Amino acid sequence: MNNSKTIKKSNNTLVMNLLKGRTLIVLSILVVFFSIASPTFLSASSLLLIAKHVALYGILGIGMTYVIINGGIDLSVGAIVGLSGMIAGGLINEGLRMFGYTIYFSVPLIVLITIICGALIGIVNGLVITKFNVAPFIATLGMMYIARGFALLRSNGATFSNIVGKEGLGNTGFEVFGRNVGGIPVGAIILAIIAVIAAIVLKKTPFGWHILSIGGNEKAARLSGVKVKKVKIMVYMISGICAAIVGIITASQLVAAHPASGESWEMNAIAATVLGGTSMAGGVGTIGGTIIGAFVIGVINDGLVMCGVSEFWQMVIKGLVIIFAVVIDQFQRNLQAKMALQSRNENK
Repeated sequence: MNNSKTIKKSNNTLVMNLLKGRTLIVLSILVVFFSIASPTFLSASSLLLIAKHVALYGILGIGMTYVIINGGIDLSVGAIVGLSGMIAGGLINEGLRMFGYTIYFSVPLIVLITIICGALIGIVNGLVITKFNVAPFIATLGMMYIARGFALLRSNGATFSNIVGKEGLGNTGFEVFGRNVGGIPVGAIILAIIAVIAAIVLKKTPFGWHILSIGGNEKAARLSGVKVKKVKIMVYMISGICAAIVGIITASQLVAAHPASGESWEMNAIAATVLGGTSMAGGVGTIGGTIIGAFVIGVINDGLVMCGVSEFWQMVIKGLVIIFAVVIDQFQRNLQAKMALQSRNENK
């Protein structure tokens, strides 16, 4: 009887370890599959393209990870990407008209202004959720429409093309964010920097612990002295900042800003986050897992394109991936609870 229990416990432990490493396993399988299905998948140009896309999904996913761990959701990030690109592109091509004069800003200042705008949108999301008790899904869904609307209004639906600036105006150099350094996309370098900072903040600082504790048990966190509303607002602000950074990189890569940029990218961010092991129930998640999840989404997207799969089927497949990830997460939580109960019973 004891031997049977030991085997069962060993099997549960094996399954749990496989579940914890599921994203890396899936990524490995996908790489092997697309390598066979498409001869160009492992070419230098293809890998560079995948790295550029992974950088965008990864940065968005980092902001989304903070939000979901905290027990929320942010559907506005894709629209913020589009609006941020339009803000940056408009400032480069048209400047800022004030009191009959047109002011042109340097690229560092344009980047700062754009990031501040993303942060402000995130703060508004947080305030609506915390001050008016609006569900995160509804608040950020509304903001998604507002941000996309402002992106369209910025140029009446037109594209800001050739956003390279002019030497005489002192606003050149924006395209640097879309370039490669030593064969590595600048976006990927930015992702690495943000990921390291975000991981340290989440695991090594009181703010990170507060994010995790609120997602795990908001009432207990409040009773222990955590400023729940302030933390929630800051989490959405971080998500807005990440989306603004992605908007800047995207516009730089295209050397153009279009109001529809980032459309439905919130789904990629959510998928990367959930695939990476972040629980939709809150309280559990890692930045490293999200980065691997971003690689999975990037490989799926670009791999399917290289195999000639229809864009419509791509949407179906991504939807199935999200559902599958949530189902696996729920299975893992149930198994963890079962193993914890068995451990307590054995110790009695």
